[in-house]
Order: sequence, then structure tokens, then C-alpha cells
Amino acid sequence: MAFNITSVKTSSNGAWQGDNPLNFAFPLLIVQTALIVAVSRSLAVLFKPLRQPKVIAEIVGGILLGPSALGRDPAYMDRIFPEWSMPILESVASIGLLFFLFLVGLELDLSSIRRSGKRAFGIAAAGITLPFLAGVGVSFVIRNTLYTAADRPGFVEFIVFMGVALSITAFPVLARILAELKLLTTQIGETAMAAAAFNDVAAWILLALAVALAGNGGESGGEKKSPLVSVWVLLSGVGFVVFMLVVIRPVMKWIAKRASPENGAVRESYVCLTLAGVMVSGLATDLIGIHSIFGAFVFGLTIPKDGEFGQRLIERIEDFVSGLLLPLYFATSGLKTDVAKIRGAVSWGMLGLVVVTACVGKIVGTFAVAVMVKIPAREALTLGFLMNTKGLVELIVLNIGKEKKVLNDETFAILVLMALFTTFITTPSAMAIYRPARGIHRKLKDLSASEHSSKEELRILACLHGPANVSSLISLIVSIRTTKVIYLYILKLKLFVMHLVELTERSSSIIMVRRAQKNGFPFVNRYRHDECHSSVIRGFQAYRQLGRVAVRPITAVSPLPTMHEDICLMAETKRVTLIILPFHRRWNVDHGHGHHQDGGDGNVPENVGHGWRLVNQRVLKNAPCSVAVLVDRGLGSIESQSSSLDGSNVVERVCVIFFGGPDDREALELGGRMAEHPAVKVTIMRFLVGETLRSNTITLHPAPSKCKEKNYAFLTTNVDPEKEKELDEGALEDFMSKWKDLVEYKEKEPNNTIEEILSIGQSQDFDLIVVGRGRSPSVEVAALAERQAEHPELGPIGDVLASSNNHVIPSVLVVQQHNKAHVEEITVSKIVNESSLSTDGDANV
Repeated sequence: MAFNITSVKTSSNGAWQGDNPLNFAFPLLIVQTALIVAVSRSLAVLFKPLRQPKVIAEIVGGILLGPSALGRDPAYMDRIFPEWSMPILESVASIGLLFFLFLVGLELDLSSIRRSGKRAFGIAAAGITLPFLAGVGVSFVIRNTLYTAADRPGFVEFIVFMGVALSITAFPVLARILAELKLLTTQIGETAMAAAAFNDVAAWILLALAVALAGNGGESGGEKKSPLVSVWVLLSGVGFVVFMLVVIRPVMKWIAKRASPENGAVRESYVCLTLAGVMVSGLATDLIGIHSIFGAFVFGLTIPKDGEFGQRLIERIEDFVSGLLLPLYFATSGLKTDVAKIRGAVSWGMLGLVVVTACVGKIVGTFAVAVMVKIPAREALTLGFLMNTKGLVELIVLNIGKEKKVLNDETFAILVLMALFTTFITTPSAMAIYRPARGIHRKLKDLSASEHSSKEELRILACLHGPANVSSLISLIVSIRTTKVIYLYILKLKLFVMHLVELTERSSSIIMVRRAQKNGFPFVNRYRHDECHSSVIRGFQAYRQLGRVAVRPITAVSPLPTMHEDICLMAETKRVTLIILPFHRRWNVDHGHGHHQDGGDGNVPENVGHGWRLVNQRVLKNAPCSVAVLVDRGLGSIESQSSSLDGSNVVERVCVIFFGGPDDREALELGGRMAEHPAVKVTIMRFLVGETLRSNTITLHPAPSKCKEKNYAFLTTNVDPEKEKELDEGALEDFMSKWKDLVEYKEKEPNNTIEEILSIGQSQDFDLIVVGRGRSPSVEVAALAERQAEHPELGPIGDVLASSNNHVIPSVLVVQQHNKAHVEEITVSKIVNESSLSTDGDANV
């Protein structure tokens, strides 16, 4: 069915009145958008196990929807992607592209390029020059082979387009790959990012040159332009860049300062003005004759990289642009790509030649210069593969080349497949060639073992989700920080603060880590409310000034499924004794009244997400040292800790609950360190075996259900009850010999363990309760094995105290001693009054 584009209506009258919505512009656009997003997202899920960037899925999705696959059916193309609808779809996609390139400019920090030094510049220059020259050589062959004399483009513009297409490195895609491979904060990652930033700027200059040279002189039947036109376009482009950096940049800096939280809330007018500036900048470069996206990119460079304003802009437009509009651009590229155009041995030979030339030129050029600047060969080769990444800018170059009639359908398809292949091989090649040292599995000391060295620092790795965890962390560390003197040497404490940032598909997480490297504090620029920032900075700066505490901020940017690897590797690298993890739930407490803000009834804690809970579970399983999980119910406050960091005016009441076993002995040791602090009052609650449990034999069986969400996990190692009892008594005797005068000791022999635990938790006698996880359980803890677990990773006692239904008031610290033997854990259930002992994985307590 033929359509006149000028007669196409926006919306239909509806199916009931006989209109087919697909014959109208807006309903068809909705169908096209939904189809494109659904296909690209589905492919992204399929490619995720291969650790491929999202751009691969979006390009492949566009190719599948285009004439290479589904588009072979004429009825499908005429109905879903008719020719009259393509200008509309491309216009919407171009808006998304315009704002995405603004985000790319906002992400690219020119000052970091200047700071990166000669090494990155040399690597970038070689990574551009060699493939560009190789592209010039290939362009001779392709121009004479795949073009007829009638449609052959101009020589200069064609070789420039080919050179640019083969020499580009995709900065945003490379950042994502580096983060996925956990190389972003390594030396090779920083070098690759700096070189890619150089490459990106050079690519835009070359692209502007190519567009200026191409003009529209290559159009068949078009009027030939004077060569002076290209010169005027280039000069106008240079004048535009100078105007933006000299005039507009100070204006945007003034606007960003006016929009800072110190001057009140960020005004909507400033945000709207900036978004309008993106459109105006795009219009300006389109009038010049370069391309509208060039103006948006340069305008992004003028926005200050630090502060609240840039982050607010990202929050406003990133999800909508990257998640919805940008896939439309990739799809339109795929709709123009017809793999069937590559026919015969000659065409496929050209594809192979282009791929080999692009890879060899980029990899060899980068490798050679990297080795010359004394980068090890393995890292230099990895750097070459990383710099070979293509992506969005590559597709922009190809689309402009096709639009300007410089690239025909066959050449366009060859270059799109080349971009796909080079990006696809980046991740597996880098993983195969270079992997940082991981999984050393050194046996680090636990708390009790570290005491044997009188002059050894106590090293703690404390993990944070954000500023909400800071006050409780400072309060806990203050209580652990001992003032004990051994042989005239004051034991020191070194605190590594690791900010855990989830790597998402949003580019802002990459910006986050780059700012963290620049600022030193890992979480200062992430959050909107800057009053939190100042409190965090004041707290840690004051804390650093204490002579016996050294604070080292660290950032971990990683997908949640592999976040535990970063935590465990850092613990190994820094030789820490204890990892402190924040619980995935957090309660807000009114300290003035001693109850939860909602009155304590049915309180709903803040939940940061199930993914973070899984991170904690993996760390507990794989940690190379002892681990403590902090269930925060308002332990301390930033204001009180900032004003009294020496603890002279603060009294913290701590209760250590002791049943027995390795985890409880580790909790007892931690309680002893707290007791040494003059501002901390420690109470030891020892639970003895009640009369009912003494008369029963408890046998633990593997749970019939394999669901770990409902059953507690205990160690599979055989436990000698007599030996464990002897170790418990020895630990208590040693504890009392050291800290008898500093602690209060109580013994309890309850008939109902849970009721007694809850009576302690529901009282207002303590600020913090310290318990062991209980993986090698005492009789009392084993008796709770069949209880349905809410948080099994905390163990039976920790789970009771952390439950949101039990109205427990104090914060809870659940301690797990380092499992030196790496014994497996299994979920169990119990049987009471069983005299015989099974042999298949059962344990008798």
C-alpha cells in the first residue's frame, strides 16, 4: 500500500471506526519502539553470560529486525517498518542520540586528559595513526572493487571516512568493559581510559573533517560544491568549539554554581535551560554543516564535571535516553544493514580484509608504543585489544557516511559487521590474556590470633552502601579502637573504608568511580543531599586526625553477583583481620526517645535490595578472614561522633551473648577489645544448657528442603563436644583474666532460649548486641535448627535479633570466625530424643 508522507496522519480514530492504527504515524511509532526495546533487552539477557556490552545486543537486535533477517519478508517490512515511517523513527532516534552524545561529553573530563601524561597520549596517537593509515590503504582496494565508476565517491572523503571507521575507540563502551572485567581502577584500566579519551577527542575532530569534506557533493545528480565550502565548514566548526569553550563554558560554570545545594535547591529553570542548550547547540552545528550531534557533544564538554548540577542532569535524562531512545538509533542502523548485500568471494574477502586490518592496526600500534614506554608485554597486548573496542561513535560515522552517499549498502554492511566483531572479541580476549592476581587464599589471622603479635596493627575492612551507614560505622570502630599499651607500644588500628557501588547499565556509575579516584572519598559525589556529604567528610577527617587510626577510602564498582570477589580480594591484599558488612536492612531510630520512628510497632526497615543480601552471603562463604555483619538500628549518630570522637562524653552499652563455639569465641574476643575503651560498658551474657536440653540428644540431619532461605547452615566438620567445651572454658577464663575488672559477667540457664534472647533485645539496656553466627552450634543453638529462618546467613541467634517482627531495639553485630579449613556448610534440621546416630552427614550434639 503506497503512502504519501505529506498525507500521513499522526493518530487514528480507532479500530472501531475502521482505522488500522499501523497506518498512522504515532501508533506505528509505539509498536516499533516496543518491538525494538523488547528484542534488544532479550538479546542483552542472552549475551550477559558472555559479558558482552549492551551495545552488542542493540546492534544485533537492529540487524535481526532489518532486511538481513526478519526484513526478508516484504509483508513484515511494509507493515512494521514501511518506508514512509523511517524519517519519523530516525527523527525520534536522533533526539535520543543528541542527548546521549551530550552525556558522553559530560562524562569526558578534559582536565583528566591533560593529567594523564605522555604515556597515554603516545598510546592513543599510535592507536589512531597506524589503523588510520591502514584504513587509507584498504580504502584504495574497496573503492576500486565494490564501487562502479558511476557511484564511486570522492577520493579524499572516502579515505577519511574509512580511516576514521578503522581507528575509533569507543570510550563509553570501553569504560563498561573495563568495569565488567574489574580493571577500571587498575593501572592498565586507567591507561586505557586516558588513551581512549584522547582517541575520542581525535575521532570527533576527524569526523568533523570527514563530514566537512563530504558535504553533499557525492549525491548523484547533486550540484558539485566548491572546495572552499569544506574550508568554510571547518573554520566555522573551529570557531564554534572556541566559542563554546571560551564563552559558554564560564556561563555553565556560573549556572552550576548557582544551582549548587549551598544556594538552595537546584532550580528547574537551570535544568530546562541546559537541556534547551543541547538542542540549540545541535542546531548550530547542523547549520554549519557538520552534524547536530557534534554540537551536543561539545556542549557536554562545557558542563562542570564536579558537583551536584552535572549529576542532576544525568539523573534527569540518562534512563530515558539510554533505555528507550538510544536503542532506536541502533535499530535504525540495523535496518539499514543488509548482510545479503555482501555477495561472492570478493565481498567476503573484503570483509576479512577490513576486520584483519582494523584489529592488526589498532592492536599492533598500541602494543608497540606500550612496550616502548615499559609496559609489560602481557599488559600491552591486553591494552591493544581493549583499545580495539568499537561502538556508538563507529555507528555514527558509518551512518553519516551512508547518509552522505560516501558508503554504499555493501560497504556499510561490511563495516557494521567489523564493528560488531572487534567489540565482541574484546572481553574474551582481555580475560584470556590478562587477569589480575585473584584468589590467593592466604590464611589471614582472626581476631584472637592477631593478638599474639604485640606490635601488629588491627586492620579492618568496613564496607558501606552509602552515607546512611557512616554514623554506625564510626560508632562501632570507636568502640573497637583500643587504648591498650603493650611494651610501651600503643596498638594501632587501620581502617579501610570500601564504598560498594553497583555497576549498572547507567554510565553514571563509571563517572562515580572516576570522581572517587579524584576526590579521595569514595561516596562524596553520588548522593543528592549534600548535607550528608559534609557530615561524612567532617566525620572521617576528624577520625583520621586521631593518632592511632588511619583511614583509607576505597571504591568497588562491580555487578552485584561478583561484588564479593572485590571485597575478598581487598581483604587479602590489605591483610585485614575483620570485614564489617552492612546488613541489607536498616532501621531509623529516634535516639531521643529510644524507639523506632514509627513507634516500634510493625516498623518497616529500609531495604537496599535482595542483591546486597546475596553479596553478604557470598562474602560470609568466601572471606579469607573473620566477618561481622552489622544490623544497624541507629548505632551512634554523625553529630555525636563528630563532637566526641575521643569517646570521653559517650557511653556505649554493649552486650556479648555467649553460647559457645568458634564464632562465639570470636565475638567474645571482639567484646574484650571493646571493653578496653573507657567509654564502652561491656556485659557478657553466658547461656548455660538448660535442664530440658541436658536430658535430650539432638541430632542434626541435612534438611529435606534445599532452600537455604528457610534453613540454617552449619559446618559439616565433625565436632568434639568435649574439646569445644574445653576451648569455650579456656576462652572465658582467658577473657576474665584480661578484662574482669572492665566487664560485667552474667550467666543464664533459660528454659526458653528465644524468649530470653528477645527479653534482652527488647529492653533498652544496650546499644549493641554482639553474637556469634553459630555455625558449629552449641546444644542451645542446635535446638533452634528447625526454626523457620528469616535471615539464615545470620545464624539462629542473629536471625532472632534481626527479625523485623520481634521489635528488637539495639543494633546487632553478628560475628563469624575465619573458616581456615574452608569446610563446607549444609542446611540442617534437627531431631530430638534420638539415641542412635546416623552416618550420612548427620552430627550429634
